[in-house]
Amino acid sequence: VLGADTLVVLEGTILGKPADPAEAAAMLRRLRGRAHQVLTAVALVDAAGGRARVGAGHTMVHLRPYAEAELTAYVAGGDPLDKAGAYAIQHAGFSPVARLEGSETNVIGLPLGLVATLLAALERGL
Repeated sequence: VLGADTLVVLEGTILGKPADPAEAAAMLRRLRGRAHQVLTAVALVDAAGGRARVGAGHTMVHLRPYAEAELTAYVAGGDPLDKAGAYAIQHAGFSPVARLEGSETNVIGLPLGLVATLLAALERGL
């Protein structure tokens, strides 16, 4: 069984999923043109044996200084409402990221390198 959840952290403040479009817009304004951390916790459990492995991915994300009109259009489309920090790096129409330091798949929500490491450790019984 595999579970994962992602948080955005800006200057010590956790930004989860926005409750509504107004909160999404406020988050995007706070993040615009700034760097922040994306943390994704992963838990892997062998359901048959009960063994578990856990870990967390860390990525520094630098957002570009997107225009207010871009932000407004993105929020109006509804996409940010189910995203930590109110954005998706893979959104082709918005594309908010200027630069990443770390795993892209971590920011998308499932750090594949970490999952592979946890699977290998579970398989080896570590």
